[in-house]
Amino acid sequence: MLDYFLLSVAAFLAGLIDAVVGGGGLIQIPALFSVMPNTVPASLLGTNKVASILGTGAAAVNYARRVRIAWSTAAPAALAAFALAFIGAYTVTHIPPDFMRKLLPFILLAVVLYTFRKKDFGSIHAPLHAGGKERLFAVLVGGGIGFYDGFFGPGTGSFLVFVFVRFFGFDFLGASAVAKVVNVACNLAALLWFGYSGHVLWPLGLAMAVFNIAGSLVGSRLAIRHGSAFVRRIFLLVVTILILKSTYDAFLK
Repeated sequence: MLDYFLLSVAAFLAGLIDAVVGGGGLIQIPALFSVMPNTVPASLLGTNKVASILGTGAAAVNYARRVRIAWSTAAPAALAAFALAFIGAYTVTHIPPDFMRKLLPFILLAVVLYTFRKKDFGSIHAPLHAGGKERLFAVLVGGGIGFYDGFFGPGTGSFLVFVFVRFFGFDFLGASAVAKVVNVACNLAALLWFGYSGHVLWPLGLAMAVFNIAGSLVGSRLAIRHGSAFVRRIFLLVVTILILKSTYDAFLK
């Protein structure tokens, strides 16, 4: 009972953070591994995806009701992410992602420094692309980050937010809304893989999903209420924590 309580609290906090800027896995995955150390890692990752996809889906619906989602970008990016996440998951079974683990802290550091220096970064929603060019870029971004999510994964939601601000001209709120749609596609591809291979603890995953959804609804409402400036601050905080954790995992663990 205590295990379920701790994991429920972790799922709520993960859903809240993930709904704003991504990065919920920073909380939910370590909690699963800490509370259930004797469980097969693949089963813990699959269980995490059950909670994550339902929480992210709830956030996406909440954003769609209150924020105009750029579906001309979100839809092709999500389709490409779904397909490439499968390929990424397949690739990781043949090529260890050790080089990605060591490279990640430096990529994240570049992201946070760029965001911090550009004080008006993501404050104005001014889309840069339209028509076929927009769809092409969306497919490239969705496919690239989808592959990364299937192959390695940490920071996927935060990367999506940054890319949609930097290369598509969205504000942080609009970027976060589109990122949720793409993240659902990534999580669905991974969940299908884990489910097919029998690596999902369904009762636990569904129990955690209830709290992840609750956190997602709170987080998305906070983001919508307080706007892009609030999302930017949380983004900088989450990515900084990601840098510290990924550095520890890559070089000190």
